[in-house]
Amino acid sequence: MNDWSNELLAAPAYSPADAGRILSVGYTTLMYWIAGRMTRRRYYPALVKLATHNPPELSFINLIECHVLKALTVRHRMRLENVRNGLDTLKQRFNSEHPLLDRRFQTDGLHLFIEESDQLVNVSKGGQLALKEIMEVYLQRVVWSARGLVKYYPFVYKERANEPKIISMTPMISFGQSVIDGTGISTAVIASRFAAREKPGTLAREYGRTEEEIWEAIRWEGEYRKAAA
Repeated sequence: MNDWSNELLAAPAYSPADAGRILSVGYTTLMYWIAGRMTRRRYYPALVKLATHNPPELSFINLIECHVLKALTVRHRMRLENVRNGLDTLKQRFNSEHPLLDRRFQTDGLHLFIEESDQLVNVSKGGQLALKEIMEVYLQRVVWSARGLVKYYPFVYKERANEPKIISMTPMISFGQSVIDGTGISTAVIASRFAAREKPGTLAREYGRTEEEIWEAIRWEGEYRKAAA
């Protein structure tokens, strides 16, 4: 079980625009997940229980939920109606408001998700294997501590299994903004100093980090800002 009462995890921290850039998800898609959508025929409720609606802001929990939703709907191309049905099942079985972030989802939860959605998902052995492989890549970017707190490693360059875990985000450090993992060194500060023509080698020596870490911070901020353009 996870303790969603932790104020740091549940506090509003990211605007939809910020979350979209972090996750590399289109704004319209993200808003569908967190606010739902009204059509001429029916209303489709949100898939994520947002931290606050006025103005809309995501908590760290919400950010990770959207990270998992991206794996299901964008990478695996699962239909939203199928995801909705699966989430309803998981909420009932786990008695959780955030089943995609429940650690049980990584074990029996994912199999249950597939089983309960068999008429809408390709559940041939090949389909199940593909979903499992995709979900493993994404779920490995979310790491839990013994105290039940979570750290997120965003994809910096490509969404692949061997993408380095150098940049991390956790609500316990810098209010959930991106840092060089294991430190409180802001990637935004590193990138701004690089933009001011300071050399990565100099920054590495000053901060006591490797040049690889400094370059990864610069790369992350560059990709992050490019996504915002």
